[in-house]
Amino acid sequence: MGGDFGPRLAVSASIKSLLEHPQLHIVLVGDSQVIESVLTQFPDVDRSRLSIQHASESISMTDLPAHALRHKPDSSMRVALQLLRDKQVQACVSAGNTGALMALAKHVLNTLPHIERPALMTALPTLTGETHLLDLGANVDVNAAQLVQFALMGSAALQAQGMAKPRVALLNVGSEAIKGSQQVKLAAAELQAMRQINYIGYVEGNGVFRGDADVVVCDGFVGNVLLKSSEGLAQMITARVRQRLGRGLRAWLLAWLAAPLLKVLRSELAPDRYNGACLLGVDGVVVKSHGNASQEAFQAAIAVAYDAVQEKLLQRLQAGLQELSER
Repeated sequence: MGGDFGPRLAVSASIKSLLEHPQLHIVLVGDSQVIESVLTQFPDVDRSRLSIQHASESISMTDLPAHALRHKPDSSMRVALQLLRDKQVQACVSAGNTGALMALAKHVLNTLPHIERPALMTALPTLTGETHLLDLGANVDVNAAQLVQFALMGSAALQAQGMAKPRVALLNVGSEAIKGSQQVKLAAAELQAMRQINYIGYVEGNGVFRGDADVVVCDGFVGNVLLKSSEGLAQMITARVRQRLGRGLRAWLLAWLAAPLLKVLRSELAPDRYNGACLLGVDGVVVKSHGNASQEAFQAAIAVAYDAVQEKLLQRLQAGLQELSER
């Protein structure tokens, strides 16, 4: 029920996802009457793999997390997380209120041992492949200990995906030891002393997209600004290329010659492809989609959750955090 486009987009993206993943089953949580009315537009959907769980309330994008937690016991977000807690589903995907999702996930699912606050992590394209950035907005203000926990979770998550020694860096305004806020400096000192993590030091904003690190750690305010800025830059470059090609025979020829390359670049760099951030640190697979996600972007978020379950990300993350804490 959340996000800018509500059930209309969530339903259509879910149906497309069922076609992409033959083993996938989806439970749509929300106002059953509204969801059924949207489903009438898709008479051929396989209802054996698509069900509805009614929820009488929904959380708006302007609701404060505390209000959602205390005064909306039957919200679609809370019911979805309860299904996850009760093992009736294996993952939860939401495009709704980020603050409410974080608060409810902590309350309903609880956090993993040694983790104070969950963090949102997603992949970003780089010159050499991908890097993983956290936090993306779940925690605007964090202390040094929490930054260290983010680093541990990011490292453990990539190890769960098969990377032996992920390079972990703190996002900073410079690479020199004297640069940065007090909390970043304190976190750097602690990470340097930890042998169980491959900490490589500070990375600047341009180093993120060069691929200087596999995991880049920052607070949620900085991470969200970086993420939204990178998406805006990708959209601006695409628009500028179209403008520069112009019209006429010469422009048509240039566009024809450049079409294969531009198609590949659009595919590799499209923000929609990278939609879906895992909420690491809670006892369950929870994926946050952009609120203004397109159908393709919401499908990508569902795919992130599907892959996380297939790869047993939660179990491997729990084991990795336990091993790191024991060391």
